[in-house]
Amino acid sequence: MVYFSEGSRQTTITREQASAMLDSMLKTLGNLERVLLVPPDYTRLHSGAGELTVMLFEKLKERAQVEIMPALGTHLPVTDQERIAMFPGIPKNFFRVHDWRNDVVRIGEVPAGYIRDVSEGKLEFPLYCEINRTLVDDTWDRIFSIGQLVPHELAGIANFSKNILIGTGGEDTIAKTHYIAAVYGLERLIGRIENPMRKILRYMEQNIIAHIPVSYIMTVRGHDDSGNIVTRGLFGGDDKECYRAGAELCQELSITFIDRPVKKVVVYMDPEEFKTTWVGNKSIFRTRMIIENHGEIVILAPGVKQFGEDARNDGFIRKFGYHDTDYMVNCVNTSQEAASNITAVSHIIISSPENRFTVTYCPGHLSRAEVESVNFNYADCSHAMKRYNPENLRPGYNVLPDGEEIYFVAHPAQGLWAVRDRFREQTRSLPGETD
Repeated sequence: MVYFSEGSRQTTITREQASAMLDSMLKTLGNLERVLLVPPDYTRLHSGAGELTVMLFEKLKERAQVEIMPALGTHLPVTDQERIAMFPGIPKNFFRVHDWRNDVVRIGEVPAGYIRDVSEGKLEFPLYCEINRTLVDDTWDRIFSIGQLVPHELAGIANFSKNILIGTGGEDTIAKTHYIAAVYGLERLIGRIENPMRKILRYMEQNIIAHIPVSYIMTVRGHDDSGNIVTRGLFGGDDKECYRAGAELCQELSITFIDRPVKKVVVYMDPEEFKTTWVGNKSIFRTRMIIENHGEIVILAPGVKQFGEDARNDGFIRKFGYHDTDYMVNCVNTSQEAASNITAVSHIIISSPENRFTVTYCPGHLSRAEVESVNFNYADCSHAMKRYNPENLRPGYNVLPDGEEIYFVAHPAQGLWAVRDRFREQTRSLPGETD
């Protein structure tokens, strides 16, 4: 069922309009006594989901038992400072923390044959659906998944069931889905509504979690004429028609096409949001399709202080480094350590320039030796920030005083950048949708 579906390139949905849509949805759902809210974490600060979560909490707190569990996936838990900034006014005692390694339960399986078919024969293994045990508590009257529709390296277009199945998923689910997406090819998948990973998620929706009472609230965000991030679309429902309507608007608003590849891309990573290369490499995921062969991406990352979001993944990246797909697939086939940590392997694969361009990291809190040890180039952050001062650059093409041309991206997590012909070529190679 679709509860609301509003948006266009010109639309700006106000807080009052969003509140009215939520009221209508709650009225349709009727009496709710126990409710779980599943918003994103702080790395999706600009999603608009924090404000929607606060609005839902205020509407429900007097008539229902409400709990909140951010969909962390493999990310670090939300700190008190982040919680206050993203969910102002909601006391800490209403929050639960998702532990993707320890606090999950296995509730079903995607057969190996299905994985073989959707991956075009590249991989064949069963995928176990593991989600946080909180969600399978059958006393919830409703679980609200709140998030943003945005191009994504795993799901093509993020959100809908990805927020539940991956955001509150367990190690087997997260590891294998990311590995399938990585081996299939990020540039063939990202930004597409239909793709192998969306088929796998839909299999789990229909065959494994259909009994869980989940409703989805999804934003599509864009920039106004002043450069401010605003909500262009708001979609609420519990079926794929709601997702598709929002995903189509997301494609229209969130993919920036250019006509020719560029030699140098400069990306700024907000230090309040991005503290690891694990998340900061969205700078690579989202812009790699505009970088010319033998080009370079310069990542201004003043907040980055480590590689992985937890000690295990951080240690794995430090040991193996960033390498191309063939190298890492061989590691999985020959190394038990790699085979047992394919989540990190997948991250390494989709971060790799695949020997096509170079990556220069400018972290605020990692040394040259650390960065170069994982096979990225290093540049001093303070020096790079002076040369490529984000406050002096406009989104897109810039020519510096010395004549150097760069392409600047200030908010890589908010979209996807692609050379038009390259995106079309990759789209033609996708398998057709059959359901």
